[in-house]
Amino acid sequence: MTVKKTRQVKPPPLSPLQAVLKVVRTLRASRYEALLAGGCVRDKLLGKVPKDYDVATNAVPDEVRKLFPRTLTIGAQFGVIVVLTGGRQIEVATFRSDTLYKDGRRPEKVVFTDDRHDAERRDFTINGMFYDPVSDKVIDYVGGKKDLQKKIIRAIGNADKRFAEDHLRMLRAIRFAARLDFKISRATWQAICEHAVKIQKISAERIAAEFEQILTDPNRTHGIQLISDSGLLRFIFPQIPTEQLKIGMSVIAQLPQRCSFALALTALLIDCSPKQADYTCRRLKSSNKLRQHVKWLHSHRRMILDAVPLTKGRLKLWLAKPLLEPLLQLNRSYLKATGQSDTKLRRLRRQINELGSEAIAPPRLLNGHDLIRLGATAGPMVGRLAEELYLAQLENEVKTKSEAQAWVKLWLDRHRIE
Repeated sequence: MTVKKTRQVKPPPLSPLQAVLKVVRTLRASRYEALLAGGCVRDKLLGKVPKDYDVATNAVPDEVRKLFPRTLTIGAQFGVIVVLTGGRQIEVATFRSDTLYKDGRRPEKVVFTDDRHDAERRDFTINGMFYDPVSDKVIDYVGGKKDLQKKIIRAIGNADKRFAEDHLRMLRAIRFAARLDFKISRATWQAICEHAVKIQKISAERIAAEFEQILTDPNRTHGIQLISDSGLLRFIFPQIPTEQLKIGMSVIAQLPQRCSFALALTALLIDCSPKQADYTCRRLKSSNKLRQHVKWLHSHRRMILDAVPLTKGRLKLWLAKPLLEPLLQLNRSYLKATGQSDTKLRRLRRQINELGSEAIAPPRLLNGHDLIRLGATAGPMVGRLAEELYLAQLENEVKTKSEAQAWVKLWLDRHRIE
């Protein structure tokens, strides 16, 4: 008799809230303090569902590791342990105070402390609150609730000190101000303007990550204006003249609410040369995919409008391009920002609508081997013939294999005479 093995079904992951509450309860059961901290508290008070949750505790990293069977110790030197539970990753950070910051990014070492001192070393008041999910109580040592009500971004304590500790906080302040549509307090704004030059000390990857969040936010126009007004923009892109960036900013203001980082970045760099745009992407340590998208949008922007009106075949070739819609959005935004006529763009849209349900990229009727069998010479001739045949197919001049073969024979006869 054979015993049938039962397949174990993996349980579905817990929700982020369920996972974090499980972590909090485990810590509390061992008589440690455990509070929700940072952005999740801010979002809860704003009536938003937090994307993720962080826990702050008086348990030191070694004690946290002993309590949870699965952990990651990537940030243990800064008091952070990642707990793996219920299919989620929950950051558990020990209450700490930071010592000197020598590189404008991270402290030389940390000292474990209590929740009040932990709050005082954080960046902005709206991010410095704690929440006790057991007693449903907000713990606020820094005036975060008041600033949330007033819609203000304010550095905790001395703004100059906060930005000297981590220069990237200047961009973070602007990101929060733009995303939440808050104002930046006078002292915090003055400190950003005074320390703007120090953003050059921050790694390109960290700057690009903040920049992406600002440029892909629906309120990106406000964000990029703040970056410009503070002086940060000219230090982030020192190789681009201010006037070129101003044109880019005006184009950004015309983009649709939802757009990709590639589209928004191309819009900002729209008045630059292709070489400048590519250098900027490299300087930001952008991915190859992003660089390719920016390069394609930048180089094809004028090309498509110069080709209008398009033949049906050429139009279908453009429609098969995955970035065509962002390209049209880029052109629309540029024409509107610079006060130019969008007649060609509207004509192109009409041509697209007139296609109706026609197939955009049907399979080719003949491949390269077929063309060689019909008499084409291997090499450049095959490539040229294949392209022209496919255009004829897209124009509906040839619809079947036999029609395509007859068309190829005529093409070959004509080019032999030439």
